[in-house]
Amino acid sequence: MIHSRKFSQAICSTALVLSAGVFGPFAGAQVGLGATELAIEHVAGNVYMVQRPGGGGNIGAFVGPDGVLLVDSLFAPMTENLRKAVGEVTDSEIRFLINTHIHPDHVGGNENLAAMGVVIFAHDNTRLKFLEQSSHFPRNGGSFAPQPPAAGRPVVTFNDAISFHFNGEEVRAFPAPPAHTDGDVFVHFPASDVLHLGDVFRTTSYPVIDKFNGGSLRGTIAALDMAIDMAGPGTRVIPGHGLAVVGRAEMVAFRDMILDIRDQVYVMIRQGMHLDAIMAAQPTAAHDAQWGQEASWTAADFVPLVYYELGGAGRLEDRR
Repeated sequence: MIHSRKFSQAICSTALVLSAGVFGPFAGAQVGLGATELAIEHVAGNVYMVQRPGGGGNIGAFVGPDGVLLVDSLFAPMTENLRKAVGEVTDSEIRFLINTHIHPDHVGGNENLAAMGVVIFAHDNTRLKFLEQSSHFPRNGGSFAPQPPAAGRPVVTFNDAISFHFNGEEVRAFPAPPAHTDGDVFVHFPASDVLHLGDVFRTTSYPVIDKFNGGSLRGTIAALDMAIDMAGPGTRVIPGHGLAVVGRAEMVAFRDMILDIRDQVYVMIRQGMHLDAIMAAQPTAAHDAQWGQEASWTAADFVPLVYYELGGAGRLEDRR
């Protein structure tokens, strides 16, 4: 049976922490999440996607008679509903968890899953972020959260490809170039022809490049190139944020949008334009209808990141 006294204690502890409000700006985002219904959708082969309303922090679930491997863990209050969602498609226990990066909607459930005996894997750099006294994230110009709990830290880390051999298949996890963060991991299910790309790839907004955790524009493009090269015509792709499983064409469109904005901003920098003038020129105008509708991450957040990484010379009135 998956439940244990230690797991129940972990859930209660999480609830107390949330009620105390120690998550600062993340408290409002987490309070009440325990009641969030999670849906599970078959992707291909032995791979499923677990999703909350709004499509943030999408989880990959590889299931079979030998056990379940999860990709990411959502927020801590969602663990029980995550367990229930997985239980809709398999009676096997959750054995392994791979974190694609450090953000709370992808590692928040780690402590609860560890209490269930799940072994947690991540990039070396992601574990290092667990050891920092506080976490710094890019939204709202830079937000802070307390150090993640020690019990949720990855216990196996890697900086090269790692393979899992069970359920009659191979699952490969490997580092991507520093893109969303410097601890990004892609997970490939070759027999099922599925890729989980974490938050390097999203279908709901412009790319979130977390400069506080080692992300970069250059790395984002390189990581997407890597994923596109791996994908075939039938490959199914689980986006870190997105409402549906997609394919290679959607990754190409996402990358091409980034390249178009990058090229426009670079030309403007070469013309001597500063950030305020570039923002006024609206280099994202052709893409805002599709990619600029997420209120917490719009062109106002993305363009300054592009500007500074391309060598733009900021002024005092610049916002980033």
